[in-house]
Amino acid sequence: MDNRGSWRSCAHPWEGRGSLAPKDPAHENGAVLVGRHTQIECLSAVVQDLTDGQGTVLEVTGEPGIGKTTLLALLAERAAGSGALVARAHAARGTTQPGQVIREVLDALEVRDSPIARELGAGAGAEVRSVLGRWAARRGGVLVLDNVHLCDEQSARLIAQLVRTPPPGPFVLALAHRPWQSSPVLREALEHGVETGSVIRLSPSSLDLRAISTLLGSRGSHTDTTSRHAFSHSARDHAYTEWRAFPAPVVDGTYAEQLHAASGGNPRMLRILVAARWDPDEWPLSPGPDRDGMLREAASVVTELDSITADAALSVQVAAVLGDPFLPDDIAAVSDLGLERTLGAFTELVEADLIRPLPWGGGYVFRHPVLGHVALEHAPPSLRVNAHRRALDLLTTRGASALRRARQAEHLVGAGSAEARQVLVEGAAEAMAKSPAVAARWLRLALEHLPAGDRISAPRVVLVLDYCRALSAVGRLQEARSLVHDLLRHQSDLSEDLRLSAYAVCGELERLLGRHQEAEAVVRTALVLVPRPLPVPLPAPAAELITTYGRVQLFRGAYGEARDVVREAAEAAGAVGPAVPYLRALGALGDTQLGLLPEAVAEVTKCARIVDALPDAAAVTMPDVLAMLGCAELFQERFHDAYRHLERGLQATTGATRRFIRINQLVALCHLDQLTGRLESLCRRAGEAELLARMSGADEAAGIAMILRATGLLWTRPRRDTERLLELAGEGLSLAVRKRGWRAAVAVGLRAHAQFLGGDPAGCLRTLVEEGGPQLQRLLRAWQPSLLALASVAALRCGDIDAARDWARTGEAVAEQLGLPLQQQHVRRARASLHAAEGEHHLAAGLFHEAAESFRRAGLPVEHAWTLVTGAPSVHAVHGTQPAMEWLDMAGKAARTCGAQRILEEAAKVRSLLPASCAATGTAVATTQDASTPATMVLLTEREREIAELAAGGKRTKEIAEQLFVSIRTVETHLGRIYRKLDISSRAALPRALGRVVHRPTA
Repeated sequence: MDNRGSWRSCAHPWEGRGSLAPKDPAHENGAVLVGRHTQIECLSAVVQDLTDGQGTVLEVTGEPGIGKTTLLALLAERAAGSGALVARAHAARGTTQPGQVIREVLDALEVRDSPIARELGAGAGAEVRSVLGRWAARRGGVLVLDNVHLCDEQSARLIAQLVRTPPPGPFVLALAHRPWQSSPVLREALEHGVETGSVIRLSPSSLDLRAISTLLGSRGSHTDTTSRHAFSHSARDHAYTEWRAFPAPVVDGTYAEQLHAASGGNPRMLRILVAARWDPDEWPLSPGPDRDGMLREAASVVTELDSITADAALSVQVAAVLGDPFLPDDIAAVSDLGLERTLGAFTELVEADLIRPLPWGGGYVFRHPVLGHVALEHAPPSLRVNAHRRALDLLTTRGASALRRARQAEHLVGAGSAEARQVLVEGAAEAMAKSPAVAARWLRLALEHLPAGDRISAPRVVLVLDYCRALSAVGRLQEARSLVHDLLRHQSDLSEDLRLSAYAVCGELERLLGRHQEAEAVVRTALVLVPRPLPVPLPAPAAELITTYGRVQLFRGAYGEARDVVREAAEAAGAVGPAVPYLRALGALGDTQLGLLPEAVAEVTKCARIVDALPDAAAVTMPDVLAMLGCAELFQERFHDAYRHLERGLQATTGATRRFIRINQLVALCHLDQLTGRLESLCRRAGEAELLARMSGADEAAGIAMILRATGLLWTRPRRDTERLLELAGEGLSLAVRKRGWRAAVAVGLRAHAQFLGGDPAGCLRTLVEEGGPQLQRLLRAWQPSLLALASVAALRCGDIDAARDWARTGEAVAEQLGLPLQQQHVRRARASLHAAEGEHHLAAGLFHEAAESFRRAGLPVEHAWTLVTGAPSVHAVHGTQPAMEWLDMAGKAARTCGAQRILEEAAKVRSLLPASCAATGTAVATTQDASTPATMVLLTEREREIAELAAGGKRTKEIAEQLFVSIRTVETHLGRIYRKLDISSRAALPRALGRVVHRPTA
């Protein structure tokens, strides 16, 4: 049978813009085809040349669904808009008469009475060329031929003649095809034209991630910008309109990355997946829950499937049942076609490019996985049920994995098959680690089809608990909580092990929901059931309960209450076993949180050895272990190891699968990005973490993510954005401290740092003391030295040098106890600032240099640059202008590598002040206020001090405004306040006033 097709009766002339469907007003200005800028420019040039009286041949090639028809449609629209005539024909599969394409085209041009329309003889090529030339002569004409790889041989020869010798004048022949399926005659003509320059070839490639992100962002709902499924599914007037979009970022970048990978960047496959409401957690086993939406969007694929022979259709449906990859022998066995007919069907399917052979093993796959899902949903229900039953029998006989068998069993369990139900349970166990959403679906099906009398039996309880764990992994916490609470109502009917497991699952769910008190109460209730001392080896239910208890106390900020039992459990679990990595990682992070660093460091080392020895297949099943280990390494300043373990664990999580673990991973990575100067990555990860946390109702995590994002932007944005970013950080803190615990303590330090960075040292001190306690004892122990150092420098900025000394002394004592090198450098930098304030610049310069070098060697460019800028005045005082300028140059170089705009601005300010300080007093140096400072100077704010120094140094009002990124009026207002506070009448008195107040001669 000849599968090359006839030309659909869709050929029609378009004359001018008026014959086109109305445009969407939303796309009138600046709308483009996403990711097709180069091709659009080419189309514009073709239309412009046509307007100028020049024609050409345009060839569009590429994979099915890549957008060939879309580009032809856009060309037709633009040509019609310019006043040209447009005729279009589209090929379809089926029997045909020789040369039918030309007949269809001539019909469209209304030349039916011409002899050529009745008989295509030997001179038909010249006649067709003449007809088309006359048609296009006056206004210009565009003949659009789509899917020419399906045309008959005579039509292909006539089109090839048009390619070689097109009509003269304003005529454009535009055709789209799949070259590997086209007639050799046509391919040869097109290749020759490309070589000689008479044919323009467009080969659109797959959409890149940026294009897909732009598309998804433009299709999102304006009222629900956080929903990854907020897309428009309205009917479309043209093949190309759905790809029109304005540049707009997608909200969830991770989802876009995953969708890009699943679709392969193919626009048609992307549209089908979006219409199906694609869920990355169930892919590739399922395209999404919206079957009808998928089939509507896949109309062109369904048409393609309907055009093949009966044997080929049956083979493709059975292949969809079995899933990629599939073997001809298996298709023959399940379909009952027999091997010979199956091989014939495969030949047809390969020619139609619906399936493709693998390079080895004799297997085949669908051209794209989406085709298999469309074929499966399009198949008749009776065929599907019988095929699934035969496939399950075949796979069982061959000893296939439970995962493969469960794909068949889920379609059979409704028939009451106990075998299918058991296969689903086994398949869920295999899928739980990597695809908990699939596991949840299969477990729900198994539960729904358990006999009604088994309500509280042990098998049902085990299934319910596994189902709750799967629901928890995909963020469906309330549903899981309701199920496990229902189980606990019948706890007297449960065995001791099942009761412990039920309490452990319940406690973990309460913790994830932020109900820390309830979580502690639930787990403590069950702990009394665990024998002490703990049995060796430790039973799995007891290990799960103790791990849950430790995590609950960890997030409450009270790990000390669980430390003893966690350590005992780790010893009882032995050296091997599934509970060992969890208990070791928990103990390492808990000890780090408590500041017990010698023990914590040793525990982290042991845990890292265990985890690093695991193969990837095992490691990705425990992202929570990798997250706890990475967090412990972060606090212990083992940044390389922290990155390694956190990013390894991140590979096993997505936006929904293990959502809460991913949030913790992202937040920890944000801290690392901030420390290591990856500020762009910090802002991106913080945005994703905030989105996931808000979707999950995790307020504390959302708050921390907001503060981290604000801090990253404070470093990278100019000063004019400071107020807005401080508001963002404040909103984050209000969310984070709703529940007291570990996250709240972390958020306090982050907010205080943002306030200091934003020029509010008084607010920084207030936040630290009010939320952290008089000695900041409520804040994270491992970071207390740097926070005490921050308090010291903030006190200096506020003019309270005595308080600054106290904070610094306390910070030095805590840093000595902890022994963390970089925490000690933060305190050392604070001590250097104190020396500078007291005029001891020799001591200050040495400490600044030591701290800066330590930060540089540790790979902390932001802290390195900030230390250089802070220490430059002391270096200037001791060594002169040139070394100080070199420090500022080094700071600028480090800041530019990580995009820290604020450091560049601060360096520019210090650079401008250094000569002024030197000129004012010769050997004088700028210091902060001390106890001898007059009361009037205390009244100046940080911004007023900045403006006063610049004005005293000779800067004019406009120059000050430009340097500080404020308006001239703002500078004038501040100057008026400065004059009143310093009791002076004009700018001329500023140097004397500031010299008397701020500068102190050195000995």
